[in-house]
Amino acid sequence: MHTYSESTNSRKRSSSGNTQYIPRSCKLQGHSMVIIKGGVKAIPFIIANEVLEKVSCEGIISIMVIYLTKEYHLEAATAASVMFAYAGFSEFVPMFTAYLSDSYLGRFRTIAFASILSLMGAIIVWFTAMYPEAKPPTCELNSWRGCRSATAPQLILLFTALTLLGTGAAGLRPCSLAFGVDQFTQENTPQLSKVLQFYFSGYFASIGISLVLATTVIVYIIDTMGWKIGFGVTMAVMALSTLSFLLGSPLYIKLNEKRSIFSEFAQVIVTAIRNRKYNLSKERLVVVEYHRKSTNIIIPSDYLRFLNKACVIKNRDEELSIDGVASDPWRLCTVEQVEDLKSVIGLIPLWSTGIIISLVMNISFPVLQAETMDRHIGQNFQFPAASIGVFMFLTFTLGYNFYNHLIVPLLVKITGKPIELTLKQRMGIGLLLGVLGTGVATVVEAMRRRMAIKEGLPGEAAPVVSMSVMWLVLQTVIVGLAQAFNVNATVEFFYNELPKSMNSFAMALWSLGLGVGSMLGTVLVKMIDEITSRDGRVSWLTSDLNKGHYEYYYLILTLMGAVNFFYFLVCCWAHGKVKKKPWEIEEEVLKEKP
Repeated sequence: MHTYSESTNSRKRSSSGNTQYIPRSCKLQGHSMVIIKGGVKAIPFIIANEVLEKVSCEGIISIMVIYLTKEYHLEAATAASVMFAYAGFSEFVPMFTAYLSDSYLGRFRTIAFASILSLMGAIIVWFTAMYPEAKPPTCELNSWRGCRSATAPQLILLFTALTLLGTGAAGLRPCSLAFGVDQFTQENTPQLSKVLQFYFSGYFASIGISLVLATTVIVYIIDTMGWKIGFGVTMAVMALSTLSFLLGSPLYIKLNEKRSIFSEFAQVIVTAIRNRKYNLSKERLVVVEYHRKSTNIIIPSDYLRFLNKACVIKNRDEELSIDGVASDPWRLCTVEQVEDLKSVIGLIPLWSTGIIISLVMNISFPVLQAETMDRHIGQNFQFPAASIGVFMFLTFTLGYNFYNHLIVPLLVKITGKPIELTLKQRMGIGLLLGVLGTGVATVVEAMRRRMAIKEGLPGEAAPVVSMSVMWLVLQTVIVGLAQAFNVNATVEFFYNELPKSMNSFAMALWSLGLGVGSMLGTVLVKMIDEITSRDGRVSWLTSDLNKGHYEYYYLILTLMGAVNFFYFLVCCWAHGKVKKKPWEIEEEVLKEKP
């Protein structure tokens, strides 16, 4: 936790110097003009940017698999692989954008640039719908036969748009939540933790609401008014997102970070290897500089003790400058750097258990399933196929807030004790619900295919089975609950386990897990498609769902999820109880001092 001076001017950190705070007040022509930055009043602009960006981009992405199959004539498995690749890209890149944000640009510039990139992507998607030359001609007689494939330039244009959208989302994902936290950095009250908890709840609720709007309002507009108007609306919403964020600029606290997490990790590893011959039992370990208070001496933990060799002072005169700073950071590191790296390494096993959940969260195949089912609700309304994900996002939003604001207070009121599931318990429940969700999906798809065969639908153009699309609701609701438990608990777990200075990295680490899962999904779909289509056989994941076996794909996901849950239990056992970190101990010491 940073300590701030009472003056109205900004405070800089000590010689390690990472953060520069902008002035909170200034004088103009002899009169004091107070400019209070940050706090609650800055949050609406940040959340508006995030919500509108999600409404625009997720609206596009949720219906993109249909756009790829109908307008670009891609096979269902290929379209799903493209969407997996997009998801993986947009979730891998946050590691790079977090690095840029923390080391060079700062979170404000990163979010601004990311919003502009997303806007450019939305404009190109709208362009592909407006100009016929940007995509293949319409298929003859609404049949897959005679459909002309998209040309390389046409695919490059569309994939450029997806790349821009993914890069923009990757810039916002690790920085938006952390930038909101930055707005409370000058608060130093006992209520700060409650304020931040309220902010986290509101942030995740707004994300859920935006996803609901994207898969209902945006999808309905596209479904009823066509690609041109629908993508035009998403472009306008993205423009409003960018504008809303920039308008709030005068109110933001902008921390100009100059710290490279990845460089510091590399420095610890390199220095520890260089000092590998030193016997730690005979060496004295001293903090060279500690970001929170340089005069404090804190001994590093015994966990991964080999890394402690990175902060061994061998020759004080050669390795330290006059002001006590390391002369060469590649030969001497701080205890904080060492402990930061240990924290990340300790999280890797539990982090890896979240990879499989991203496969469950992908809704490309449920959208294609919905296309083949009876989507009429009443006589005059037809449920948009791409809106099937709304039940997942709605459950995610309500489930998270239902647990935090109703279940927990009710248990406290009944028992009189602070009963609450631990973060690990919530993560595990989410993984189990994911297994249940894919299990239900297996049964429902088997029922749908059996009915399609009974009705003699395979082989027909655009076959629709007389089975209500509402059969898909249960599996999407269960997956939404899985997200409500696992995803939110995972993010909170990373925030708790890592130092506050690594907020952006915590979000990027979570996104990386989703990215690895999406890439795994791409490989899995491609592998299943190729293996099952050998020797002239029909692929399980063929575009004609009634000829394929999508239930087998869901069964494979169910088995993978079950194995992953037992792996999670082993990782929880290996991780042990959550222990106090050196920076937490230091904060307690500072509080006890008069």
